[in-house]
Amino acid sequence: MTPKITILHIINNFGRGGAETMLISVLKELKEYNNIVVTLYEENKFDNNLQCDKYFCLNLKSIYFLPFKIFKLRNIIKANRVDIVHSHLFWPIFAARFATPKRIALITTIHTSVAYARDYKKWIIRFLDRFSYNLRNSIIIAVAKGPLKQYFETLKIKPYKTHVLYNFVDTAMFNIAESATHNPEQVFKIITIGTLRYPKNHQYLISAFEKLKMLPVELHIYGDGPMQPELQTAIEKSGANVILKGEARDVHTIFSNYDLYIMASHFEGFSLSVLEAMAMQMPLLLSDIPSFREQAAETALYFNLNDVEDCTQKIKTLLADKTLLHKMGLAAKKRVTDNFTLTHHLQGLRKIYAEALNERS
Repeated sequence: MTPKITILHIINNFGRGGAETMLISVLKELKEYNNIVVTLYEENKFDNNLQCDKYFCLNLKSIYFLPFKIFKLRNIIKANRVDIVHSHLFWPIFAARFATPKRIALITTIHTSVAYARDYKKWIIRFLDRFSYNLRNSIIIAVAKGPLKQYFETLKIKPYKTHVLYNFVDTAMFNIAESATHNPEQVFKIITIGTLRYPKNHQYLISAFEKLKMLPVELHIYGDGPMQPELQTAIEKSGANVILKGEARDVHTIFSNYDLYIMASHFEGFSLSVLEAMAMQMPLLLSDIPSFREQAAETALYFNLNDVEDCTQKIKTLLADKTLLHKMGLAAKKRVTDNFTLTHHLQGLRKIYAEALNERS
């Protein structure tokens, strides 16, 4: 009997971000491998949904102690006869490049657009990423074409081996016949989901809804984060019909209560929440950025981030056109079903793993 291939997956922690959600779903399906998970920090908001053969936490207390944890990671790799190391997010990527021997395949997934990410505005982060990549080339997976191109352009490094492997949605969970049917006599409810941080641009939406406060339109923002007090103050000052709803764990259970999904992000890698909305047959109104265009194509309406009025006018258009809403929802669901399912992702990932192993044999 051929022994199972051992893959070590390393990530910061299991807070509820897109990278963490993706890895949780993938690990459940990769039963043909021995899956070892390593985190830098203890947080786990997924509880028992984290499925793996072995789990190690490096218990990093400060980034200044990372060199010592790299030695520990190297020992874990050696002791468990790891065949592939697959890293996610900056500090785990950095650690994996120093800890992984050259005889072992190393794969890196880029989840965001580093050209716009706040961390990558720091010269030290760009330097460390560039230095570690040149020291230990890894196979790069990006969640979309834009982030892949920007990674090499921003860091001014030459690609070794690269793949675009789109993020996905679990259509078994995010799957209904259709989204909510809007009743003109009721409030037109709009939902957005995302951490309350600058890149999600919630302030833009509050400004847009300030202009709509005389209409029966309401925005519910799901998520938490450091900007919550600032956003709450802006809502109260503007009088906009916007409610901060806090973190939602089972978002698939709430989509059907809403008429429209909206996001005003300055940048995205490949938004999981947008994919979830598409799978739930929700019409989409999105900021006009390349990653959203790549993701939703012609199935969504897009607004100009430099013109709040553009957003408000498109909300008014959708409020008045139930037929358009329904057509957009149908088109969005078809696009996600045809392109962005867990099955699509796993097929691509298994192929990348097989190619990485063949190179090392």
